[in-house]
Amino acid sequence: MKNTIYSINGPVVTIKNAIDFSMLEMVFVGNDKLLGEVISISQDLTTVQVYESTTGLILGEPVYSTGEPISSMLGPGLLKNIFDGIERPLKTISEKEGMYIPVGSDVESLDRNQLWDVKMTVAIDDQLKFGHIYATAPETETIEHRFMVPFGADGRVVWIAKNGKYKLFDVICKTEDSKGDTHELTLVQKWPIKTPRPVTKRIPITVPLISGQRIIDTLFPIAKGGAAAVPGGFGTGKTMMQHQFAKWCDADLIVYVGCGERGNEMTQVLEEFGELIDPRTNKLLMERTVLIANTSNMPVAAREASIYTGITIAEYYRDMGYHVALMADSTSRWAEALREISGRLEEMPAEEGFPAYLPSRISQFYERAGYMQTLSGNEGSVSIIGAVSPQGGDFSEPVTQNTKRFVRSFWALDKQLAYQRHYAAINWNTSYSDYVLDLSKWYDTNIGPTFLSNRQEIMSILSEENKLLEIVKLIGSDVLPDDQKLIIEVGKVIRLGFLQQNAFHKDDTYVPLEKQLKMMDVILYLHQTAKKFIEEGHSLNVLIETGIFEQVIKMKYEVPNDNLDLFKEYPKRIDRLIKRLK
Repeated sequence: MKNTIYSINGPVVTIKNAIDFSMLEMVFVGNDKLLGEVISISQDLTTVQVYESTTGLILGEPVYSTGEPISSMLGPGLLKNIFDGIERPLKTISEKEGMYIPVGSDVESLDRNQLWDVKMTVAIDDQLKFGHIYATAPETETIEHRFMVPFGADGRVVWIAKNGKYKLFDVICKTEDSKGDTHELTLVQKWPIKTPRPVTKRIPITVPLISGQRIIDTLFPIAKGGAAAVPGGFGTGKTMMQHQFAKWCDADLIVYVGCGERGNEMTQVLEEFGELIDPRTNKLLMERTVLIANTSNMPVAAREASIYTGITIAEYYRDMGYHVALMADSTSRWAEALREISGRLEEMPAEEGFPAYLPSRISQFYERAGYMQTLSGNEGSVSIIGAVSPQGGDFSEPVTQNTKRFVRSFWALDKQLAYQRHYAAINWNTSYSDYVLDLSKWYDTNIGPTFLSNRQEIMSILSEENKLLEIVKLIGSDVLPDDQKLIIEVGKVIRLGFLQQNAFHKDDTYVPLEKQLKMMDVILYLHQTAKKFIEEGHSLNVLIETGIFEQVIKMKYEVPNDNLDLFKEYPKRIDRLIKRLK
């Protein structure tokens, strides 16, 4: 019996008395063959969520089974490309069909006619297993694509092609399994987007993902293979921060997922990424970037797919042995899509109307981060930085709270700091990182044994300053003794001279960890010297009037990143000043 549409409710379509569909199967809906996925099966009804607009769909149109789950096409050509949520190439669609994506558009994700310069890395009689690398090709000027054996193609190599130029679907290697069956290996493979790609084992996290942003690297670090949340209300700089992180972090590849963002904002992202120069290679940043653009006017169900498409692509490059950073902007829009579809399915709502399975979906996503030993024996990682957009900046809402449960770095953006043009607008009183202990050995070995003790002292001063500022608001600063006034002055130096960063200044947009340590050394030396000065009975005001605190704030601009020896002058300057005042 032909499977036909029984009811249509927005992106949710039902089929009556169907018996040949399976859960999470990819299907084509209607005469235009809209892409959909089976999300519920009962005795009478099969429910499909459609990833494209269902406008114009009518009852009785056929639904076609494919027998396979929604999968991502993985191969060379992903880098430098821009896809929608279901991995359709937007540049190709705009060239062929105009500005808007027509329903049922079946443009292939990757260009099957492009030639790739393939070099074989195996020989006849080699035993290959799932995930082993059998060939390489330069995908961009900076990234080598490594072709891995797809699932089910294990066996002994019986034939290999000569090194040379090949298209995506050209056979370049043949294997024969223990049953005598032959498998043909090409330059492309498919993988179900909702199934994590397997690895040999997880490796304990011990290496930081360095961003050059002082408040992150020093106070609230994220590890390679870690997960961080960036919650913040409208206008607090989530997207700006992810751009800066994407440009400067020491990941090999960037996957940027714009999930349900405003169209003009997404356009800005695409244009900026297309022009950004990669500081590591002096070539375009797009050379090592995959962009997934899913704007707010695109079908709501595709938001969910975009998150899974992005993480699958990230895992694919991780399996080659690369360190990948995935930016998801924003997971709140994805959660809203879950809420809308859940409502159309008439499921019992939980807190604020979100489905009861919201926490498990969020955890499944963030759990795909990790530092792994891959099936090919390489080491690779996927780090996830997920933006959260709580309505009205309310961090107590379900998406933020549930995200907080599954990430170990929490960078809470503050509206007041953003309005003061304090970048990054991370509130140091409400943010945290649980990775510090895991990374302590790395910091001690590679940066210096004083790095973490300095960090602890800086955090302590900021905490004390926060308490004192509450008192100052009530009764003014005049009643405070000099030692407490000093805490406020040094706190100001830390806030303006260390935590606040200028993304447009050549030496302040990216700061190496060695410079971050020396800046902390100077600030803490000033604190200790001034404290001793006050204990000897001198007035703090005399010290403030010399302008030494302002000079220390300006050191971030005055000391270039390639001449850190200039920091030696600051303790000498402070000593000379104190000596003169005595």
